[in-house]
Amino acid sequence: MRWQSALAIYLLFWVLSAFLVLPFGMRTAEEAGHAHVPGQAESAPAHFAPGKIALRTTIVSLVLFGAFYLNYIYGWLTPENLDFFG
Repeated sequence: MRWQSALAIYLLFWVLSAFLVLPFGMRTAEEAGHAHVPGQAESAPAHFAPGKIALRTTIVSLVLFGAFYLNYIYGWLTPENLDFFG
């Protein structure tokens, strides 16, 4: 696998991980004990920490990409293993 392909696949895992990580650890203004801001959605987070989310996303994506790359090298799971109807 060329490094450009590995980078593209890693970035796909990173974006997927961002959507997986976003809902965890978020607290609304009501849960945090703050006053609700008029015009703001009640489900909006009280404090958004993009650095913390980026760190969590990077860790999750490294684990997922590591599993993908090891499977690519060692061939643990092949398309033949996923043929449920054949």
